[in-house]
Amino acid sequence: MFGAAGNDTPVTTGNYIDGVARPAEGGRTYSLYNPARPDELVGHAALSSFADVDAAVEAAHAAYPAWSRTSYAERAAKLNQVADYLEAGQDDVDQRARLFCREHGKIIKETHLEVSRLGDRFRTTAAYADRLERDEIEHGPPFDTIITRQPRGVATLIVPWNWPLSILGAKLPQALMAGNTVVVKPSELSVLAPSMTLQKIAEMFPPGVINIVTGDATEIGDRLVGHPLVRFVNFTGSVRIGKHVMKVAADQMTPVTLELGGNDPAIVCADARLDDKAFMNMYLGTFMSSGQICMALKRLYVHRSRYDEVIDGLSSVCNRMVVGDGLLPETNMGPVNNAKQLKTVTDMIAQARASGAEVRECGQVPDEALYRNGYFQKPALIFNPDQRLDIVAEEQFGPALPIMPFDSELEAIRLANDSRYGLCSSVWTEDRDRALTIARQLEAGYTYLNGHGPTAQDFRGPFGGFKDSGFGRNLGYEGVVQFQGHHSISSVPGWLF
Repeated sequence: MFGAAGNDTPVTTGNYIDGVARPAEGGRTYSLYNPARPDELVGHAALSSFADVDAAVEAAHAAYPAWSRTSYAERAAKLNQVADYLEAGQDDVDQRARLFCREHGKIIKETHLEVSRLGDRFRTTAAYADRLERDEIEHGPPFDTIITRQPRGVATLIVPWNWPLSILGAKLPQALMAGNTVVVKPSELSVLAPSMTLQKIAEMFPPGVINIVTGDATEIGDRLVGHPLVRFVNFTGSVRIGKHVMKVAADQMTPVTLELGGNDPAIVCADARLDDKAFMNMYLGTFMSSGQICMALKRLYVHRSRYDEVIDGLSSVCNRMVVGDGLLPETNMGPVNNAKQLKTVTDMIAQARASGAEVRECGQVPDEALYRNGYFQKPALIFNPDQRLDIVAEEQFGPALPIMPFDSELEAIRLANDSRYGLCSSVWTEDRDRALTIARQLEAGYTYLNGHGPTAQDFRGPFGGFKDSGFGRNLGYEGVVQFQGHHSISSVPGWLF
């Protein structure tokens, strides 16, 4: 199924259906190129058809009865087995991390982290076995009732290109622990190394429990979402596509979890600690993966008394960063993943500049020719832009951050909530009571205190958003229950208990 990875020769990945690695129907593939060097071919992935989707769903459907009858303890043991394998350090981790860097663009440190540290998501989910096993009991009169849950059936899991394995870790172990079988569709823009890693996991389960199909979402996406044998859809991606997924699923009355975009605000209070560590945390919260993270810091509101201090401190950190090929150890920021996303970000920056807002592009570029030819954008800070500009009102999903002053905390809360998004937020203050008071007023599914983004997140907590950021939750105990439906069983008093 796979060509050799690690020597930078093109690789080829296929589908994985019913326990067998196989090409797409007719041997169709498509090509992926390095976003740092757009003329460099990285590999080919299976370009699946309706027939491939049908085969994957039917395999998952056939495997469902046996898998759903396993106990929580048995499922937990299997998830822990996966965790043991992932945490042991597989021989080809370095090769897959390098391949991932070349197909995605993010720096090698991040790709290695994603490829090698998925095991904790499986182990954390396995730890819920005892809690999931317990039913709720209601004693009569009028009836004695057991309130339990049961898996839904075949689940379609659709993951985006920015952190495909990490995001899969918020869906896959949860779906399996709940007793479902799955069909996974990785993004066509970041598929080679993720598919290789996922197949290694799938091989540890009975045939049909985990199936993988790759290809063009515009061609097979509706089939995956609207298939009559699919009983649940868990999608992470854009608001536009999420709304379409919801419409397609509605035709089959298929329930969905949608984790969509974010435009995360951060509020820096007058008493915030602003030292080098704080500015580095702000940088990481904003610019990790070139800003291509749904829970990245995307709007920074700063008390006017600390505004200049934040601008100077964050500019200093950004200016130390090296922008270039993610394979190079000195690189801190790689390219944006694709030309379309780069244009989205640069258009927002240009609009802000044209409106009169000051734009400061930071960072060091050791290879100007590479920078010009690849999908690069240096970290850009935009000072006090109008709230109506796209750089503030929309999700940039790239290395650009608007910074705005405020005079009162009530104003800051109003500005933070003045968005159609509601995924994450953060509050920066030395006062615990102030932090909690502000956090409880923010319209967001997750609020970080004195940090932001993946480096500040407790992955045991449920994750998801409000408003256009979607509904339903991934991660945590709640993330498992999303993949189940409640089932009540009752009798006359005294007969069940």
